[in-house]
Amino acid sequence: METVMEDEEYNYREVILPSLLPVVPEPALERETGERRRGRDILIAIDHGPKSKHAFDWALIHFLRLADTIHLVHAVSSVRNDVVYETSQALMEKLAVEAFEVAMVRTKARIVEGDAGKVICKEAERLKPAAVVMGTRGRSLIQSVFHGSVSEYCFHNCKSAPVIIVPGKEAGDESLI
Repeated sequence: METVMEDEEYNYREVILPSLLPVVPEPALERETGERRRGRDILIAIDHGPKSKHAFDWALIHFLRLADTIHLVHAVSSVRNDVVYETSQALMEKLAVEAFEVAMVRTKARIVEGDAGKVICKEAERLKPAAVVMGTRGRSLIQSVFHGSVSEYCFHNCKSAPVIIVPGKEAGDESLI
């Protein structure tokens, strides 16, 4: 897998989300002003793991509000691989439906080719979101030092938005959600 260079353009594929989601007009928030009325852009980095799903669920319940738009970003080794694209698209469709049902927010999705940390930071730079939400991989401190961590990379290198790293849910701990 090639890594994305800082000034290099990168490959991506937009995800066509299900047309089953109803088109909802902008909410009429008479007493609200500015950002609340327009809604915010929130970038959520996802993969196929449970920690990523937990971070997505946390964002829906604790962070998102009406009129927000979530941007799902999934990093892959190749956007030309149809099997990878279709698997990722199915995941994003499922999450888009869940986001609408739970928080009534709009969803946009993009599958991006390259090193996960770098493409998440590139997408954050492009979108200028209110926040970047991501889960942890669950590695120990020593494993993270030797292998690196996507969330740690984003925490140190995403300059255009605050990064929210949602810790993984411990076994048997249902109080987080």
